[in-house]
Amino acid sequence: MMRVGIASDHGGFVLKGQIAESLRALRYEIVDLGAYGLDPSDDYPDFIIPLARAVAAGQVERGVALCGSGVGASIAANKVPGARAGLIHDVFSARQGVEDDDMNVICLGGKVVGAALALELIETFLTAHFSGASRHRRRLAEVQALEHQET
Repeated sequence: MMRVGIASDHGGFVLKGQIAESLRALRYEIVDLGAYGLDPSDDYPDFIIPLARAVAAGQVERGVALCGSGVGASIAANKVPGARAGLIHDVFSARQGVEDDDMNVICLGGKVVGAALALELIETFLTAHFSGASRHRRRLAEVQALEHQET
């Protein structure tokens, strides 16, 4: 059973509940990192950063990050070394992001995609596997080197 982290601010809160319920029904173990209530004044970094850290630390295998558009969630998650987040709106990118780029956090907008499309994108993301091709490993190494550079 794959352990999947999920987090959202108020903009993705309703979608988070729908997705978590659907994924549990599909036999995924869901780790909910908040928000735990609908609060229009909450901030996406408060939930997305802990999710990205959990993914990077291996506490969950993959992450689902939700906010209103998915943009803020993507920006925040990508600040965490080891998190490789993508803002996804189509099935091709959901699969290719994992196969080529070893994406481990999918970002979606609760005000952009409906529950049915979101679930299709997330299922595609969760069932995809990194190809391990040498060109993809080389590119990932370049990105990882950036994470360890001093500014």
